[in-house]
Amino acid sequence: MTSDLRNRLLMMLVMPLCALAFVGVWLDYRSADEAAGGHDQRLLRLLPALADSVLAPPIRDNEPPLLLLAPPVDEFLRQNAGYSGYSVRDVSGRLLLGDAWVHSAVPTTQAPEFHSVEFGGVTYRVAVQRGRTGAGEMVVALADGSDPRQQWAQQLLVRVLLPNLVLVAAAALAIHWAVRRAFKPLVDLAEAVEHRSPRDLSPIDEAASPAEVRPLVHSLNRLFALVNAQAEGQRRFVADAAHQLRTPLAGLQAQVEAWAMMAKAAAPPRPVSPSDFDKKMPLAQEGRAQGAIVLGADQIEKLRNATRRTSQLAHQLLALSRADARSLDAQPPQRVDLKDLCETLLENFLDAATGKGLDLGLDVQPVHVTGHGWLLRELLSNMVDNAIKYTPAGGVVTIRCGMRQGRAGPPRVFVEVEDDGPGVPEAERTRVMQRFYRVPGTVGEGTGLGLAIADEIARVHRASLTLSTGSAGHGLVVTVMFRL
Repeated sequence: MTSDLRNRLLMMLVMPLCALAFVGVWLDYRSADEAAGGHDQRLLRLLPALADSVLAPPIRDNEPPLLLLAPPVDEFLRQNAGYSGYSVRDVSGRLLLGDAWVHSAVPTTQAPEFHSVEFGGVTYRVAVQRGRTGAGEMVVALADGSDPRQQWAQQLLVRVLLPNLVLVAAAALAIHWAVRRAFKPLVDLAEAVEHRSPRDLSPIDEAASPAEVRPLVHSLNRLFALVNAQAEGQRRFVADAAHQLRTPLAGLQAQVEAWAMMAKAAAPPRPVSPSDFDKKMPLAQEGRAQGAIVLGADQIEKLRNATRRTSQLAHQLLALSRADARSLDAQPPQRVDLKDLCETLLENFLDAATGKGLDLGLDVQPVHVTGHGWLLRELLSNMVDNAIKYTPAGGVVTIRCGMRQGRAGPPRVFVEVEDDGPGVPEAERTRVMQRFYRVPGTVGEGTGLGLAIADEIARVHRASLTLSTGSAGHGLVVTVMFRL
């Protein structure tokens, strides 16, 4: 927009200059035309004198008629020596006196005629008239090479067009420089807004902006304030909800875990038969009489799984809130050892993988990135947790990190998790990055936040998260490529 406005302003200033240059050319031509009109009148006055200069017919055959140039004609020829000429011809067009190059068609009337003749690199204005002379009816012609109109046509490029073009070009450069300088504050403002981080909603300094742009800057600052207030309220809600959920869910999970351990250690409950209903459930009555509710191990197991999912959801909401938080910019980034991080997560998830019968492996190289260690840990945890959750028993999950050649440019640091589970269809790979979205027909329980959180953390670190098919033609590979 700024460039277009600058070009339009430049055109609006240059076009009047071009119009003035054309007006100057036209005025110059008009002045030359007026001067040429004066020259035509001079030639017209000299033609009768040239006719009167032919005094008598030739004395002998094949001789020219007797000629005595009148003083005005003689003076004209002497003053314009080399740029003038005359001729006297009979009515058949035969040259009798003067210069052969001064020629024209024989006029059919006695009215004077004008035309141009090119000779010796000079364009001559020729006046021709048929009339009575001392030697009979003759055709006299007078040529003038000093016609300013002819000179103007010849010197149009050098005298008129070239100076005006140079003037317009110089003016265009000067105007372009002036407009560029005048628009620099506006361009700087546009670049400052364009290069801002999406989380940077701080107001723009109105005092440093041009007076003409200050209403726009004021409106932008007001919009930033509204968006910041809305985002801050949303972040507070998610963070408060997650914190409120964590404490009671932690206590509930601890209690249910204890129940589950006790239920597994005890003998399985006696199956309930139809006769028990006929007997009005004496076991339940006995339990109620003792003030206790007897739950089976499978029921406690379901309760434990529910509390685990709820606790994981609260943890993921908190992680998402932290990844979105604008205060993240205030935390200084640190040098993170990805190899050490992968090894730590292998230890943390080894029991879960073993309990499900998965082969959890490691293929790492010593590499480092700059970022927030706790967020990168959360990113990789979500990737590994997803792989373990959706890979069937007997599958393989591999954690990798190292250096890899990018599509263009130098090698880049990467971290990835590969599994041989069902994978994600290519058509769904964009949608699974959305929050709370799960591929239809997915087996297992989840919240649909794992990849969304991983993608958000990757964008915070200016990295790219991609999904691809495993090396064996099935499964899923989640790769995060970091910029060096």
